[in-house]
Amino acid sequence: MATSSKVKAAPTQAVLPKGNAMKSMKDTNVSVANNHSNDYPGVKTSGIKIRGTGAATKGVMARGPMA
Repeated sequence: MATSSKVKAAPTQAVLPKGNAMKSMKDTNVSVANNHSNDYPGVKTSGIKIRGTGAATKGVMARGPMA
């Protein structure tokens, strides 16, 4: 006969960040259907324009160390 293992509780550190839990819950961006709680961060526009992208659909800017 097989024995089943006991269910372990999920660690709270993986769910809630350290510090003030109420502030982090209010700052979290939540979306339901077509409505969202806060404005999302803006799109990054910095970087280096790369060559040879042709008809690129996912962007033509490169970010990070280019050495």
